[in-house]
Amino acid sequence: MAGKNEVKTYGLAARDTSGVFSPVEFARRATGEEDVRFKVLYCGICHADLHSAKDDFGHTSYPVVPGHEIVGEVTEVGSKVTNFKIGDKVGVGCFVGSCRSCEQCSNDLEPYCPKRVMTYGSIDEDGTRTRGGYSNEMVVKEHFAIRWPENLPLDGGAPLLCAGCTLYSPLMYYGLSKPGTHLGIVGLGGLGHVGVKFAKAMGLKVTVISSSNRKKAEAVDRLGADSFLVSTDPEQMQTAMGTLDGIIDTVSAFHPVMPLISLLKPHGKLIVVGAPNKPLEVEIIPLLTGRKMIGSSAAAGIKETQEMIDFAAKHNITADVEVIPANYVNKAMEGLEKGDVRYRFVIDIGNTLVAAPST
Repeated sequence: MAGKNEVKTYGLAARDTSGVFSPVEFARRATGEEDVRFKVLYCGICHADLHSAKDDFGHTSYPVVPGHEIVGEVTEVGSKVTNFKIGDKVGVGCFVGSCRSCEQCSNDLEPYCPKRVMTYGSIDEDGTRTRGGYSNEMVVKEHFAIRWPENLPLDGGAPLLCAGCTLYSPLMYYGLSKPGTHLGIVGLGGLGHVGVKFAKAMGLKVTVISSSNRKKAEAVDRLGADSFLVSTDPEQMQTAMGTLDGIIDTVSAFHPVMPLISLLKPHGKLIVVGAPNKPLEVEIIPLLTGRKMIGSSAAAGIKETQEMIDFAAKHNITADVEVIPANYVNKAMEGLEKGDVRYRFVIDIGNTLVAAPST
């Protein structure tokens, strides 16, 4: 229940490791002088939400209200807010707080701040646990809110706040955004299909790498990838050895990475952005002999996320989504676990989320 200076809020929560969602009521803080409060309209379902709901990484505190691909409409602003007004569209991604003073924050790299506050499952500065976008409204510091371009659809744009910046940021940081760069993208799921769109908009040559031929037509004919490589086909892998400048690996399931290393040119980079729940196995000699590297990347900082969203609006990039009602979330999680989604579930929070019945 909401207490003094708090606002009653409702949403969907997983309450134990079954990962089953049910209605929940909780409180959000009143709007502070630097805060933006907004009605949630759409929220994407990320694979991390499924991991958190089932406590796959061992640090979930129940009940958990996930969601970090959030777009909505501003309903209230604090007295010191300058960039938003009531009625504006706004986005919130993977985190809602940081210390704002360390070296990482000073360089617009808030995700790497040791005191970063994730959008859900973290402890906020007021001591409360953060809860995400599977809820009817949110309140966030202005600094951590993204201005939403008028021409960018809300439903298809929402997943960019995680999937989009997770692909955009390593392309920029690791120097893989130069036109003509030959980039491999492993996996054509929620992250991978967005990665193809960003890479082609940047002028890259793109090879999609997958474990079967099932998505070849989708990758090449519809998304515009230049080629498609089946990682389980030894002949194809042998032919492609030493041809890629970089690889973005989006797969969140355990998989062998050494075959991917063989695809890189000397000085090539394998960047891991998926989050397998088991350690990957790496041999050092193939890295040494080719001066190759394995890197990683989290979500973008706020400045870069805004840059990414503006780039997406300029190039008409959205995620391919299945918009679902709030009462379909449990079935959507089952589909996500089986890989049965094309390519991102997005919850229509604004039109379909209802409060839990009073008891």
